[in-house]
Amino acid sequence: MENRYTISQLARAAGVPTSTVRFYERRRLLRPDDRTLSNYRIYGDGAINRLRFIRAAQENGFSLKDVLALLNFRDGKTSRCREVQGLIKTRLADLERRAEELRQVQALLHSSLKACREFERTGRCRVIESLDFASTSPPAKTGHQQRTKKI
Repeated sequence: MENRYTISQLARAAGVPTSTVRFYERRRLLRPDDRTLSNYRIYGDGAINRLRFIRAAQENGFSLKDVLALLNFRDGKTSRCREVQGLIKTRLADLERRAEELRQVQALLHSSLKACREFERTGRCRVIESLDFASTSPPAKTGHQQRTKKI
């Protein structure tokens, strides 16, 4: 016989807050198996596994939209491997783009630190002066281009 859980029991068993269970329900990632006569949500053992799957997928970098697709693949509603590969390729491309942006920000911060150290003895901060100048000048480039500009 399968166990039956209220929303709070399910949340506790899966190690998440009840608000997370409700959020996943609103996003159609999880559904109660039944309702009591008092209209309380009732879940079976499969809901714990599903909740854990959702959390594991998120921890591996998948968006909620991706998680829904992965759940559909897992549940056999669509074919699996080729679509999962597509999701992974999309996430990798996004992460590579974000990593490149972070490398550019890192280079800018290194440059800013170097400028701070070089001009420190003058009593003036080159970085603050550059930011002041940038804040009073009309924007000629996009935010991304300004962020990668050397100081």
